[in-house]
Amino acid sequence: AANGILFNHESPLRGETFVTRKISRAVAAIALGLQEKLWIGNLEARRDWGHARDYVEGMWRILQQDQPEDFVLATGEAHSVREFVERAFCQAGMSIEWRGTGIDEKGFCARTGRCLVEVDPRYFRPLEVDYLLGDPSKAREKLGWRHTVGFADLVAEMVAEDLRAVELEAASGRRLEAAE
Repeated sequence: AANGILFNHESPLRGETFVTRKISRAVAAIALGLQEKLWIGNLEARRDWGHARDYVEGMWRILQQDQPEDFVLATGEAHSVREFVERAFCQAGMSIEWRGTGIDEKGFCARTGRCLVEVDPRYFRPLEVDYLLGDPSKAREKLGWRHTVGFADLVAEMVAEDLRAVELEAASGRRLEAAE
């Protein structure tokens, strides 16, 4: 049997219980004046986030092999939750300045000074691995696979889609599901 070991693969269709969608959705709502702030857990957790579209291509390539093997699909790049938050706000036209440390750390809009991000210990996960990074070299060498959507473009796409969805929801008065 062929096995694909897939690192975090994201898209605007990702469920809102995952940190990437929690961030992109909150940033969209904040940018549109519908939410006050983003409450977040561990800003320092680092993940190898790639785009689901790239990983589907990788899975297809794995299934085309004559002999089954194990392959890791990953970007080979780790980014922190903090970086995701900063890029997401930047995509929505806001720059974040951090003040404080640990659970007292907060993110403020550089232009207005308004607090937009607060750390909440309730969102810390006791068994969380702080650093996840995949090595896609075998998939690159044997499958000719590599990710095509970079981190910045992934965040931009997710925020743009959530801005569109939240704006439509506000106009229609109903909550849309990710696939609508």
